[in-house]
Amino acid sequence: MQIDSFPQPASKSCLFLSAPVAFLCLLVIHTLIIITCLLIQEAGYLCWNEEVKKASKELWKPQLSRVLIKCYGKSYALAGLFEFFLEAIKVIQPLLLGKIILFFENYHPDDQRSLCMAYVYAAAMSISTFGLTILQHLYYYHVQRTGMRIRVAMCHMIYRKALGLSTESIGRTTTGQIVNLLSNDVNHFDEITLRLHYLWAGPLQAMVIIVFLWYEIGPSCLAGVATIAVMMPIQTWFGKLFGIFRSKTAVLTDSRIRIMNEVVSGIRIIKMYVWEKWFSALVTEVRKKEISRILKSSYLRGLNMASFFASSKLIIFVTFTVYTLLGNTMTASQVFVTMSLYGTIKVTLTLFFPLAIEKLSETVVSIRRIKNFLLLEEIERKNIMLPLAEKGGNSIEIEKLTCYWDKSLDAPSLQNVSITAKSHQLLTVIGPVGAGKSSLLSAILGELPRDTGTLKVKGQLTYASQQPWVFPGTIRSNILFGRELNPKKYEQVLRACALKKDLEMFPDGDLTLIGDRGATLSGGQKARVNLARAVYEDADIYLLDDPLSAVDAEVGKHLFDKYPYVFIHMKYSIFYMELLIVRLDLSFQFNTGHFMALYTLCSEITNSKTMFKYKDVLGSFLVLQVEAIQTIAEETRAEGNVSSHIYFTYFTAGLSIMLYYLVEYPAVNQIPNYFFNIVLLCLLLGLTAAAVVFGFARSLVIFHGLVRSAQTLHNSMFSAVLHTPVSFFDVNPIGRILNRFSKDVSQMDSVLPITFVDFYQLFLQNVGVIAVAASVIPLILIPVVPLLLIFLYLRSLYLRTSRDIKRLESTTRSPVLSHLSSSLNGLSTIRASRSEEKLKKDFDAHQDLHSEAWFLFLMTSRWFALRLDSICSIFITLTAFGLILLRDGLVAGEVGLVLTYAVTLMGNFQWTVRQSAEVENMMTSVERVVEYTELKNEGPWETQQHPPSDWLSQGMITFDRVNFFYDTDGPPVLKEISATFHAKEKVGIVGRTGAWKSSLVSAIFRLAEPQGKIYIDGVVTSEIGLHDLRQKMSIIPQDPVLFTDSVRKNLDPFNQHTDEDLWKALEEVQLKSVVEELPGKLEAVLAESGSNFSVGQRQLVCLARAILRKNRILIIDEATANVDPRTDELIQKTIRDKFKECTVITIAHRLNTIIDSDRIFVLESGTIQEFDHPFTLLQNKEGALYRMVQQMGQAESASLLESARQVRVIFTPFFEMLSSTIVLHLVALQCLLVTYFNNHSPIR
Repeated sequence: MQIDSFPQPASKSCLFLSAPVAFLCLLVIHTLIIITCLLIQEAGYLCWNEEVKKASKELWKPQLSRVLIKCYGKSYALAGLFEFFLEAIKVIQPLLLGKIILFFENYHPDDQRSLCMAYVYAAAMSISTFGLTILQHLYYYHVQRTGMRIRVAMCHMIYRKALGLSTESIGRTTTGQIVNLLSNDVNHFDEITLRLHYLWAGPLQAMVIIVFLWYEIGPSCLAGVATIAVMMPIQTWFGKLFGIFRSKTAVLTDSRIRIMNEVVSGIRIIKMYVWEKWFSALVTEVRKKEISRILKSSYLRGLNMASFFASSKLIIFVTFTVYTLLGNTMTASQVFVTMSLYGTIKVTLTLFFPLAIEKLSETVVSIRRIKNFLLLEEIERKNIMLPLAEKGGNSIEIEKLTCYWDKSLDAPSLQNVSITAKSHQLLTVIGPVGAGKSSLLSAILGELPRDTGTLKVKGQLTYASQQPWVFPGTIRSNILFGRELNPKKYEQVLRACALKKDLEMFPDGDLTLIGDRGATLSGGQKARVNLARAVYEDADIYLLDDPLSAVDAEVGKHLFDKYPYVFIHMKYSIFYMELLIVRLDLSFQFNTGHFMALYTLCSEITNSKTMFKYKDVLGSFLVLQVEAIQTIAEETRAEGNVSSHIYFTYFTAGLSIMLYYLVEYPAVNQIPNYFFNIVLLCLLLGLTAAAVVFGFARSLVIFHGLVRSAQTLHNSMFSAVLHTPVSFFDVNPIGRILNRFSKDVSQMDSVLPITFVDFYQLFLQNVGVIAVAASVIPLILIPVVPLLLIFLYLRSLYLRTSRDIKRLESTTRSPVLSHLSSSLNGLSTIRASRSEEKLKKDFDAHQDLHSEAWFLFLMTSRWFALRLDSICSIFITLTAFGLILLRDGLVAGEVGLVLTYAVTLMGNFQWTVRQSAEVENMMTSVERVVEYTELKNEGPWETQQHPPSDWLSQGMITFDRVNFFYDTDGPPVLKEISATFHAKEKVGIVGRTGAWKSSLVSAIFRLAEPQGKIYIDGVVTSEIGLHDLRQKMSIIPQDPVLFTDSVRKNLDPFNQHTDEDLWKALEEVQLKSVVEELPGKLEAVLAESGSNFSVGQRQLVCLARAILRKNRILIIDEATANVDPRTDELIQKTIRDKFKECTVITIAHRLNTIIDSDRIFVLESGTIQEFDHPFTLLQNKEGALYRMVQQMGQAESASLLESARQVRVIFTPFFEMLSSTIVLHLVALQCLLVTYFNNHSPIR
């Protein structure tokens, strides 16, 4: 990673330093962060591995908390020394304050010894104040750094574990849970390290303070101590409840983020199926349950905070009441020393101690969740890697192998399979859908756990998956996948995988950014990039899982004939295809996991043929461009102040009766020692009770309002995301979107409300304190005003930087989540190519970038806090010495009041300013959420102009000069398309991969708004609502998408069909027997993305959906690419029977699938090449369809031609009869018109 890649803050926010110094600081921080992260990541991982091994030997459960203590306990314990001295100084300061007040009580002008001692006490107070400032920030620096180190190590371990998860373990977790662990759970380590030391420091400090209180006011102090003792168990119980609520909330958050991940991944299908409202209801329901748990936690936080603010009133009231009723008279020194000591113990025991229990309870839950994840089973690697000289003989030996994906199901995925394969052979595995072909490859890869039998693999594996996996980056980086660029080999791979022509279409060639999930590539292009990655790998065994299913006949022939290097160069290959290609060595036939037969199809490829020479095949080369550093477009960040619009939106989102309670009802905290009588006690009791009651009510109501605001904004953001065009998801990685729904929403749910409540209560309390102090000593306002101005100036200076750094921290977190999501999608490919280390380094690089931003944020916070505290220390020093210098005429009570307020007010004052800045920093999360609530919408779902009730009864589609753009600034992908698909017509759409065939579907469904007009049954599609349009059409998509829900919900989410209808649809797509074997049958819950079904079975589920919808228009986009020919034939028969009254548009690369269509539509680069009956097109030997058919080979092309001729024979008499009928009707109509005009002629 280069320092240049680190995004810089705005020029106005240069960390208050000159440019060279700022750059040097960034360089130092960058280096330290990377070195520190590398060390702590490996240390944490090694300690955890050691703990797991030791636990397995000694038969006890491994404890993650023990590992954390072992790795970080010593450094964290050393930080406890700072905490010890901090709390000691806080105890000493009230005693020094008492000594200074005592000097004024016994003041005598001639007593020089007392005067000298007063100066000594003032100096000691000044030194203690400065010491407190320095120690406090040293403490915060060390514990926050420790928290960051633990968080970084946990993220590294979680990602490392995710890369090694077994298939069974993947089924027991979800992407949502892993994202939640990385974005929310690990953040509790940053919080707990700040407060954990108070669990021992609080009680220890309390015991010392009780001793001093006993010395000051005797047994009366026990009344106040008893009040604290009553409150502590309640707050401890609250802390345990936090843990319970946190564990329940985390599960719901996992579920919500999982659903969001599925929504973003399958947004095209959701929009085309018109399932937005169902998913909206699903997310809203989960969010509602999550908010109910968060509200309970927030109410507890509100009670805790209200207890803190009310405790000072209760403790002082009870103590002084008891002391007075016992007949004692209090001096000024006793009053202010007692109040100061109680103030110290109040902060420690009623604020920090309960907060420590709360954070500990939540962290324990997070540690348990992370530990359970880290204990999931990992995949076992048993491949034998031999040196090149020793390789030979059998590369794969399988004997009586039986494997299960899920042992709860009776049927094994593979059963009693025995195969021996030699080096330098090319093999194929064939069988029907669900036969276990991909399972065999998974077993060889080690992905499918072995139950019985033996499996030996010798050599380096590489793998091209059935569902192409690409990651955000350039096409070149996807092919190289971290390997060194060999220009000659790279050029040859591009030609071999037929990518040269595609790259010429892109302005940046192989440096084109392909975005998240390969959004800018067609299905065939993604498949060939996926294949090129495997071919470029210098491996010994190549496993190709149906790599040609998404490419057309021409490209398929190119891949297999014109450049045999793709396969011949391979030392050994198992090649799974649905369509058998005959020029292979061996063919294994599978049926429901059983090895059926072994066919020898041709002689073994000799070693001489496998030796590849560049000069034989290479030809000419292009000069490759030097790959510049290219990344996905950077996430947008606001600049400057958080606008008032954001505040208004946030506070009004949950506005109900909240504002009524925003007014502080100040109670008198200070009690003069000369007004104790029964009347005053009663009045004071009433004021105290009112303050406590209103304080509790206010906290509860405001927390409720702010959490409801978070709920409202979340729902608005989700609604906006559902309404935004598909292009938004093409340019924004999934991690960027999930980041806002996880981390930013979590900030609004939990952190922002408590920070805001703390700020406004302190603000109003400070106003009350200043008012009381000014009423006694008006001159106190003189220093307060300039101090306020200085604080506000520093706040403005700090926010200028901290806001931008906080925004930067939020955006640098998105690549971490995107990288995780992308890695989880391509686990098999990553593990097959042994690229885990590369992916870990990439993940650590993203983490380093985020850690730099986070560390900068921590340091700027320390910068701001240190300056505020230093100013307060100077002010206290000047106040202490100033009172002694101006001692004549001062009363002890006034001195005590001034000094107490100087210490209390300055502490509260600077904390209030800091909290106000933190509120602004945290409002950047609200800002990011509000930004997504204002996303550009696609067309309205429903409009006032509804189509007629009988609309789309025919199914005729007309394109009138249609141009289609994915990017308004880019070239059109469909150009001047004008054509008509007649009602009930079966139209086949073919073309080379990358011809923008699927874009025609996008135009019909208005996934982006086309230029020109598309008519469906005479209605212009752009003039009606999107839901009115889309719900009248059915689609079987190229990429089948299933969701984590029951089979029933995946087929019929709105419960519009009976069980009988569902079973009938499943039977018609050959899936009834599969679903009947599932536990729960229709109620069986599918794994995430439907991974417990094969790709072919998922496409059949999509076909069943189309059968249930019974619409007049059916669009099939490569729906049978991943099924065997027999199943394809059955599906085509089902389509002909079930949709004979419908207009059917079929996009296919298998020409036999569409050769019996009424007409065939040939696309090339987004323009119409040919459009006519297939037989007619095949008569044109210069035509595009004819060339494609010839690519299939002589026998296959003859078969296709005969099929087209038979369809012509069937349909020609029909059309001739139809034409004769039309002519007869026209003649009859003409005769009627002639007769009419003759009878009504004016001449007559």
